Amino acid sequence: MTGTLATASQTGNATARSQRYDTVIHRRRTRTVMVGDVPIGSEHPVAVQSMINEDTLDIEGAVAGIRRLAEAGCEIVRVTTPSMAHAKAMGDIRAALRAQGCGVPLVADVHHNGIRIALEVAQHVDKVRINPGLFVFDKPDPDRQDFSREEFEAIGQRIKDDFAPLVEVLKTQNKALRIGVNHGSLAERMLFTYGDTPEGMVESAMEFVRLCDELDFHNIVISMKASRAPVMLAAYRLMADTLDREGFHYPLHLGVTEAGDGDYGRIKSTAGIATLLAEGLGDTIRVSLTEAPEKEIPVCFSILQALGLRKTMVEYVACPSCGRTLFNLEEVLNQVRDATSHLTGLDIAVMGCIVNGPGEMADADYGYVGKTPGVISLYRGRDEIRKVPETEGVDALIQLIKDDGRWVDPV
Repeated sequence: MTGTLATASQTGNATARSQRYDTVIHRRRTRTVMVGDVPIGSEHPVAVQSMINEDTLDIEGAVAGIRRLAEAGCEIVRVTTPSMAHAKAMGDIRAALRAQGCGVPLVADVHHNGIRIALEVAQHVDKVRINPGLFVFDKPDPDRQDFSREEFEAIGQRIKDDFAPLVEVLKTQNKALRIGVNHGSLAERMLFTYGDTPEGMVESAMEFVRLCDELDFHNIVISMKASRAPVMLAAYRLMADTLDREGFHYPLHLGVTEAGDGDYGRIKSTAGIATLLAEGLGDTIRVSLTEAPEKEIPVCFSILQALGLRKTMVEYVACPSCGRTLFNLEEVLNQVRDATSHLTGLDIAVMGCIVNGPGEMADADYGYVGKTPGVISLYRGRDEIRKVPETEGVDALIQLIKDDGRWVDPV
């Protein structure tokens, strides 16, 4: 093939390879969907959201829960609305929040046969989330062997008839919709037709996506959550490919549902969410922990910062301790973090010795490096600024940051 032009396939493969080797994540291109005043899409920072666990009928408790999340940095808050009473309560919750100066966008979670609830709650929130497997819900028939094409299409028509009024309300009010598929709640007809598979999850979502397109509504965000990371990964990848192939460039909401708690819940969530973000998929995320919801927010921001997608805190670069370490690395790192964690946008390195220190921390804004026993070298970028006794190291680092005009006092 020497001397011939590269084919489109070869060019595409070369582009994919170059992006794979790049140090910057190339996000999948999507349209922008506004949720209140928060934009979701590839042209904007990946948004962080969570969900309160208070009963929506407890107005005071729900307002307090939403405010705790907002104060923790949560940018979109979801609230469950399982009944008409819960839907109407959202009006009181929203009014109370706005009276208290809290403008965080609100999302209502609607499930079983929820069209009446959705139509009511759409008046009080910025986005409605529906679950395709439950929106038009029939109790499974234990004696059923299959679904005929006629039965499948008849249910599809019922879905369209029930769904269209909600779409018209959201379109008129310029509000958003999340089509939120859960692996554990696929509709019976999807299970019979596609099996308990990522394909079934994708087709469940696409049925609603295509209905929205027929109705010329495009303020859509899509999620494909599962409690097992491999299923979640496959479903989101297939969803993105299917959307793009059909010309629907909608944003994706990422999450591993029912991840659990503690270290494993965080690791499991990160395994799914970070993998997809690194591939360029995902425009808003939620880490689902069996803990107080506000504990999810630092995990979300840590994932985004680790991938270079958002910078909302200090990035600490620290080596593992070894025999060359000239001070108690863990103790000093904690001292540095305690003194500087309120800052934003800085990279601070704490390195135990001069052997690896300057090289490994080359991209850091500031460095705290063991020089000789009892002596610390402070760096600005690659430049050694001065040496100080170890006992003065943290205070001297703070002073260096102040000298550069990059210090702010903690609130």
